[in-house]
Amino acid sequence: MPTVHFTDAEGAVRDVQGNPGDSVMETAVRNGVPGIVAECGGSLSCATCHVFVREDCLEQLPPMEDMEDEMLYGTAVDREKNSRLSCQLRLTESSELFITTPETQV
Repeated sequence: MPTVHFTDAEGAVRDVQGNPGDSVMETAVRNGVPGIVAECGGSLSCATCHVFVREDCLEQLPPMEDMEDEMLYGTAVDREKNSRLSCQLRLTESSELFITTPETQV
């Protein structure tokens, strides 16, 4: 069963079991994890599901596609090299991801 460890900007951690095939965003919303609003409306303003993936977890994720890279420029907080969009991160049966939500999400 996939596990996502969500850390908020103040350091509080919440561990959540996910479902294979679901996104990190879907997992957060279903479990009421604060910091991921997930109301994009289909625009290129991705200020609602931006997360920072712990660097040692990046290798288990697929490479960022061009569209995700472009969409990250619409976030409320400056992107970093480990920035990803939680809506684009799909869980596998063996996923164990450590995610930090930005201090500010719109």
